[in-house]
Amino acid sequence: MTELPLALPPYALALDMAIVDELDGAPVIGMPFTDRVQGRPNFLHGGAISGLLEIAAIVAIHQALRAKGSGAAIKQVNVTVDFMRGGMSQMTFAVGEVTRLGRTMANVEARAWQEDRDKPIAMGYMHYLIKAKRPV
Repeated sequence: MTELPLALPPYALALDMAIVDELDGAPVIGMPFTDRVQGRPNFLHGGAISGLLEIAAIVAIHQALRAKGSGAAIKQVNVTVDFMRGGMSQMTFAVGEVTRLGRTMANVEARAWQEDRDKPIAMGYMHYLIKAKRPV
């Protein structure tokens, strides 16, 4: 079993996100449909979908860094989100995949889906600066 983070950031908790599963060693983040994430009636707000993708990416990169024995901090450099279909009023899931983990940069792809993982509602592509912790 993969070691998962103990707590999600406050933003994730504010939207009721939780780690609900694991997919190929990567944590799957779930977000229930509530009034907090609703945009137009019975659809997810695009910002909530983007936030879910970002949290999935952050969890994935921190897990990858920990696996390398690194406690480095990260700083988001760039985010691109492709919306593919409307998010309906149901549970939404997302998982991040670190596609490149270098010494100073990391690339992460995140996928959000509802009923079928093979039919994503959105994809996120994120680039992070890896900031090594300075010795004290």
